[in-house]
Amino acid sequence: MNITREDKDQLNSVVKINIEKNDYSPKVEKILKDYRKTANIPGFRKGMVPMGMIKKQYGQAVRVDEVNKILEDSLTKYLTEENLDILGNPLPKAQDNIDWEADDLVFEFELGLAPKFEVTLDDAGPVTYYNISADEEMIDNQLKTIQRQYGKLVTQDEVKEGFTVLGTFHNEEEGIENEATFKVEDIDGKTNKKELLGAKVGDQVTLKSNKLFKDDETLARHLGIQEEKAKDLKVELSFTIKEINEQVLAELNQELFDKAFEKGEVTSEKEAREKIAEQSKDTFKQQGDQQFFNDVTEHLIEKADMELPAEFLTKWLQTQGEKAMTPEEAIAEYGKSEKGIKYQLIEAKLAKENDIKVEVEDVKEVAKEKIRMQMRQFGQMDFPEDQMDGIVQNLMSNQEQVRQFSEEVMVQKLLQLYKEKMKVEEKDVTYKEFVDTIYK
Repeated sequence: MNITREDKDQLNSVVKINIEKNDYSPKVEKILKDYRKTANIPGFRKGMVPMGMIKKQYGQAVRVDEVNKILEDSLTKYLTEENLDILGNPLPKAQDNIDWEADDLVFEFELGLAPKFEVTLDDAGPVTYYNISADEEMIDNQLKTIQRQYGKLVTQDEVKEGFTVLGTFHNEEEGIENEATFKVEDIDGKTNKKELLGAKVGDQVTLKSNKLFKDDETLARHLGIQEEKAKDLKVELSFTIKEINEQVLAELNQELFDKAFEKGEVTSEKEAREKIAEQSKDTFKQQGDQQFFNDVTEHLIEKADMELPAEFLTKWLQTQGEKAMTPEEAIAEYGKSEKGIKYQLIEAKLAKENDIKVEVEDVKEVAKEKIRMQMRQFGQMDFPEDQMDGIVQNLMSNQEQVRQFSEEVMVQKLLQLYKEKMKVEEKDVTYKEFVDTIYK
């Protein structure tokens, strides 16, 4: 066997593999002899079928199979020994007229090579890191949410602003008969709201589906119909009121503070507001980190002087997936994935140069933190460690889950690297200012 490589340019190569008869013949002969021992062909005793007949019936199929195995093994070994950094997988060049009866066979494979490039962090930037905090309006709303959560519903006789209404929507022609609960402020149109205000339990009011709620999804849910149908629905609906309730907010006192926070931790409205602001900062830190990571990613891709073997990758994309892509689909897909491929190369280079590795213990710790967060949502603040191992083991048996956790670990380690080595400009903003800046 002989393997040679011709570099077309810095990003594209062709590997030629010349397979000789003595590379595959011994194995083929052995397999055919084994076939002869077990072949069951009418007119011949088992093991007595002429070898010529066995070769005629099975010879080419066995030869093709063995040659393909040799190709796969030798190409993999060659790429490893040559330490070639390739993108995608080798693509066999089309050969329409392979003479499988020939002693020597030649095959060619196209390779897309990873580009050579440099990544520097210390001279890049500055990149803005947003320290996000809650503004007074957000704190007010969160405090009201806590009061509602621990408040109570008081039954009322007449619909007023701020009340919650339970009733049944009906329209015979459209087949609508659905019970729904909503707040008066959820009503979008002035005419509909006017009809509803002042109504009492047992009353039947007429409402128009047009501008009844703020969007089609909400209308569909309350009427019990498909969202597609809700888009063009313009009918009158009868609404029979069954219950009217007022949400009475819990008082801002010690009893409420002990329910909403750790007992004794908050003793006044001022301290409650400070605690909400502190908790919000922890929540917003994840968004600040993510935005910083995204900005660094864009910055590194833009700075890296990198070209990709676009033509090769487009051809390679056509072969991926259960259904082959058309050339046009592959071009579009490459356009969408080009940045991602570049960042994967940058990430791999940074990880290698900075000895960043994803260890099993790192992945397990991410899994544990996910479990703790989930348990806290159910009010279990200190989940026993002795019960953790079994759940973690179960999560680690899921390959897709492990892949996601591993990606999270890598992001966190790279994030730390960026903060340490890059020029970072911190900026204090409220959440509203952050949204206005990023999504303007």
